[in-house]
Amino acid sequence: MVQLLLVLIGALLVTALARSREIAAPLLLVLVGLLVSLIPGTSELNINPELLLTVVLPPLLYAAALESSYTNFRAQIRKIAHHGVLQVIATSFVIGWLAYALIPELPLTSAIVLGAVIAPPDAVTASAIGRQLKLPRGVMTILGGESLINDAAALTIYRMAIAAVVGATPTLSHGVLVFVLAVVFGVGLGLVFGVLAQAARTRIPDVQVATVLGVLVPFIAYLTAEELYGSGVLAVVTAGLYVGHNQPRARAAGRLQEHTVWASINLLLESLVFAYIGLQLKTVVDALIASGRDISSLLLATLAIFAATVGFRVLWMFSSNYLPGLSHLLSPGHRPGGRWRRTAVISWAGMRGVVTLAAAGAIPFTTSAGEPFPARDLIQFVASVITVATILVQGTTLPWLIRKLDVIDPAEAARDDHEEAEARVTATNAALRYLDGLAPADLHTDPERFDRIITRMKALVEHQGMAAAEQVGRTPAEREDTSSRGFSDLRRDLLEVQRSAMADERDAGNLDDEVLRRVLRELDLQEAALDSSWRNR
Repeated sequence: MVQLLLVLIGALLVTALARSREIAAPLLLVLVGLLVSLIPGTSELNINPELLLTVVLPPLLYAAALESSYTNFRAQIRKIAHHGVLQVIATSFVIGWLAYALIPELPLTSAIVLGAVIAPPDAVTASAIGRQLKLPRGVMTILGGESLINDAAALTIYRMAIAAVVGATPTLSHGVLVFVLAVVFGVGLGLVFGVLAQAARTRIPDVQVATVLGVLVPFIAYLTAEELYGSGVLAVVTAGLYVGHNQPRARAAGRLQEHTVWASINLLLESLVFAYIGLQLKTVVDALIASGRDISSLLLATLAIFAATVGFRVLWMFSSNYLPGLSHLLSPGHRPGGRWRRTAVISWAGMRGVVTLAAAGAIPFTTSAGEPFPARDLIQFVASVITVATILVQGTTLPWLIRKLDVIDPAEAARDDHEEAEARVTATNAALRYLDGLAPADLHTDPERFDRIITRMKALVEHQGMAAAEQVGRTPAEREDTSSRGFSDLRRDLLEVQRSAMADERDAGNLDDEVLRRVLRELDLQEAALDSSWRNR
């Protein structure tokens, strides 16, 4: 437990360093973890693979789904399914056969297990690096979407192959039935838990209780779906997409608290996962050396499998552009050649991560006959090397590829700013219409006081509306040079003056700490709204 705590603290410090230097934190965490594991005397960090699958993976998937767009996901579902299901199935068998051919000690059924383990690109890795690199929305939708659903296909093949190794005799029809049940029960249960979570957010008056219940949703959805032979991954993703899509209907206080809570959980678990990936490689290598295997020839075979894994994804992605019905795999954008540029980036962004490591570690030690699971140590070695290699090789070169291909669409940010400004104007006009329709009886006050309240509210709303209208059609530089920025700066200064005055009163013994904290929270929320408004422009 102490060791895990030290790893968490170290991982968070490395993450803080990466953010301050604008370095992709996942890459630095893996590299630092690998270097630390090479220090003589460093003890092994052992985390139960089942713990990774049931405790670490669900909240990370849920947080990624919360931030995903259900509308974009639905619009791209055919392409996402093509990559997230068909590509994973094809990769499992192609890489499995290759591993069987290259590693003599690896039986065919164990090789298929290996193929299923390394087939799915990881949602955690893709989301973390994609956010850091500010990939275009179209790229992130397909990349994030496929990595959110591909585990259902990979884990189905994984379970079937393991069943074959340990002594069961699964058939193709049985495999199809298992997959269908996984999808149906996974999506269905995820939708049920998503509806329940949304009801809790809107109907439970205590925001803290509702937030804690929301944190439990991914664990409950995952475990329930797995118990009922559904896909826990799909259950978590479905619940997250539903809740995220209904964010506007939750209470403002709940949204603020949930955002902070999930951002903190995401940061903590992502830091742990990538540090663990780096720390694991030496442990696996040491175990393999102790078994007396030839490491050099195995490493060469593993590097060949790594190259084939990357190459097959590239071939799959580009060939999809020319298949009937899939010729518009990616939006070509507004520039010639935009489609192939984005396809190249998505092809190169297939990093592996926590699912691969967890699945490799969860392989049973023995068969039903009590014999050791054949080549279990080989599977773990190959999976660990490929996971680290994809993150370090593809992850470190991805920023260069994005800059070289000029894949970032500069017009996307401008379109987002324009839509945001128009949305603010729409909201302002709706507020003004609502105020015009009110009567003194609605506010339970007399006409004179009613007029004063409405006048003040209209002045505030109209100021916000004019500030938003000024943003339409302006460049980012022009948006900075507006009276609304001056108003925001003045408002922020006034908030600081108010805080300082109350702190002085508390220090003088005229104000209780509990009262101070309540008022400070209100002022902090106002400043957070100001900061968020300008950060998004």
